[in-house]
Amino acid sequence: MIKNIVFDFGGVIAPISRDRAVEAFIRLGLTDAGTRLDKYHQTGIFQQLEEGKIDANTFQERLGELCGRKLEWEETKEAWLGFFTGVNPDILTYLEDLQTRYRLFVLSNTNPYVIDWACSSQFSPSGKPLNEYFDKLYLSYKIGYTKPDNHIYDFMIKDASLIPSETLFVDDGPANIEKGKEFGLHTFCPLNGEDWREKLKNILQSLA
Repeated sequence: MIKNIVFDFGGVIAPISRDRAVEAFIRLGLTDAGTRLDKYHQTGIFQQLEEGKIDANTFQERLGELCGRKLEWEETKEAWLGFFTGVNPDILTYLEDLQTRYRLFVLSNTNPYVIDWACSSQFSPSGKPLNEYFDKLYLSYKIGYTKPDNHIYDFMIKDASLIPSETLFVDDGPANIEKGKEFGLHTFCPLNGEDWREKLKNILQSLA
């Protein structure tokens, strides 16, 4: 029986567009953004930020050097938010329903700029922030590792006292899903931006 559901954030809760993000960073002044950004796993200073190896201020300074000018927090955040195309309010309502029956968690490769938006009243039409839909958020930049590294899964499982056989992991990244399987988690890999509610209901019924 499933007692816990772990969701990825970008691509599952909030659909993402790498192309829009590339355009946003190019507007910021990063002319080679297309070679630096990825849907699932970043590189360089972007990866260092998401792994917590550098803080937001250091990232902003180094990104500013690449862009050839000093950057402000808000414009840097807006560029990061270029990844996101909006949140389906029906999915948020469904999460509220799931909260009454399951422990819910987020496991996300992310950074302070994205979370500044997600954990604010700007996240949802109702003004409810991301963290209020979940028991706890497990964020790469706070843990120090990104999916699919073993450490981030191990940390979450131990910290949340998860029993893998009682846990469903939902992520749109195939490599992340494969790692979840190695830890004994039940898994579901929807497409980025898909309305996965009906499929998830069927999976939960099959595992009841």
